[in-house]
Order: sequence, then C-alpha cells, then structure tokens
Amino acid sequence: MSVRFVAEISSNHHADLSRCLQFVDTAADIGCDGVKFQLFRLESLFAPEILARSERHRMRKAWELPPHFLPHIADRARQRGLAFGCTPFDLRAVEELTPVVDFLKIASYELTWPTLLSACAATGLPVVLSTGMADLTETKTAVDVLRAAGCADLTLLHCVSRYPSPPCESNLACIETLRTACGCDAGWSDHSVSPGVIHRAVHAFSASMVEFHLDLEGAGVEYQGGHCWLPERMAQVIKDVRDGLGADGDGVKRHAPCEDEERWWRADPEDGLRPFQRVRAGFEG
Repeated sequence: MSVRFVAEISSNHHADLSRCLQFVDTAADIGCDGVKFQLFRLESLFAPEILARSERHRMRKAWELPPHFLPHIADRARQRGLAFGCTPFDLRAVEELTPVVDFLKIASYELTWPTLLSACAATGLPVVLSTGMADLTETKTAVDVLRAAGCADLTLLHCVSRYPSPPCESNLACIETLRTACGCDAGWSDHSVSPGVIHRAVHAFSASMVEFHLDLEGAGVEYQGGHCWLPERMAQVIKDVRDGLGADGDGVKRHAPCEDEERWWRADPEDGLRPFQRVRAGFEG
C-alpha cells in the first residue's frame, strides 16, 4: 500500500510568485508527492447579490492566484518531482489549467455543478473530487457525471467542510464506503490538523491520498482559520505514516536481519544462561 500526500496551498500564497515557489519547495522538502493551488475569480465564484452585500466576501479578491503564475509553478513542481494540480472554480479556469497541470481537483462546494464536472472530465486529466457535505447519493451522481464525460482516473476524497473540523466528526469509515460504492481510489482531505486523524485515515482505512492545507510560517491569509499545517509538524506526520506503512512485512514469523547477532545472546537450551555456549567460548568482552 502507498499513500500520496498533496499540499493544498489555498490562498496562502499572497499573490506573490516567489512565495508560491517557496510553497512548492517546502512541499517537496517535507515529503509530499504533489502540490495544489486554486484558480478562481471572485466575480465567477459568488453570486453578485452576495458580493454586493458582503465586504467579507469582496475582500477575497486579494486571494486570487494570478493565472500567469501557473507555468512557473508547474515548472518548479516538476523540477522538484511533484505532481502539480489546481482547482478550477469556473469553466474558463478549466481551459487555462488544462495545458499546465497534472491533475484537476474539484472542490466539495462545486460537486453539485455538473457542467464543471463534465468540463474537468473532458480534459482527459486525472480528477480528484472532494465530497464534503455530500451524501452518498449526491456523490454517486457526481461520479456518474464525471465518468459519462470521459473521466478514467478518479480519486474521491472524504472530508468535513468545516475549517477546522472536529476530529470526532471525521467519520473516516466513509473512505471505505466511497471506495466500495464508487469503485475508485478514495482518500482524506484534512481540515482537522490532527496527526491521529491522518494516521487513522491511512492505517485503518487505506486512504490512497491525503490532502492537507499548508502554510509556511503562520502568516498565510487562511492560517488564522485554524485548518492549516506548518511544515515541521506535517513533515513528521508524513515520515511517521510512511514508517508505519513500511513496517507491515510479509507476515512470515522469522527473525529480522537486524537480529542476526542478537539471536546468539538468548538463553542456552542446556543451562538457561545467556549467551549460547558457542558464543561464550570466544567471548573477549
């Protein structure tokens, strides 16, 4: 079993290309397999009546990723051995992303928009779909739309669309539900910022992908929301998860190679003393 870790940069990039590239380098340094950004334009994300009445939503204009950053981010990601993905929030974004990304990610909030689903599937790129807030019927409907439009490489991510989300509401058993019901890879999009939740998602429910929100130093615009990981902490989680995955073995009960020497220091069958007599004879301290 293997698991892919994907760092979600969200809007923590500050529309600064050098900071974007630093995120890519950091994701590679902490052991990620991929990095993901978001491409939206405020006017095509929220309805005009919301923007007219809500300054809080209008302020997100500053969170947009400049599209001309995309090829530079893609180049750096590939130089560092990372898959480069991005979330399109409108049809224009799908067109802009298709030539430069390795995969498309569809956010939970857009799971209910079949036109966007179909457009993403029609690119022929691998698609990752988050399923926060959706029930199984809604999820299967979205999967049907994707497959009907040509999606052949699909990963579903169970998640809880609360920022941050309570670990006790993670319901990680849904990872297996999605895998079985939809017949595709399934993983976990984390908003809990809990190492235990990520370990459980991988080791108990075989999550094939773990997406998490990353910030560099706590200065990102979304860090105060409480759902972003800092590099050192996530680096340890990734290492620990992979150490655990490498510990399964083949189940054959035999001594490990690292025990070769120590085996002779067990109790001798004749007198019950350590080590075996053949070792004692040549022992020099």
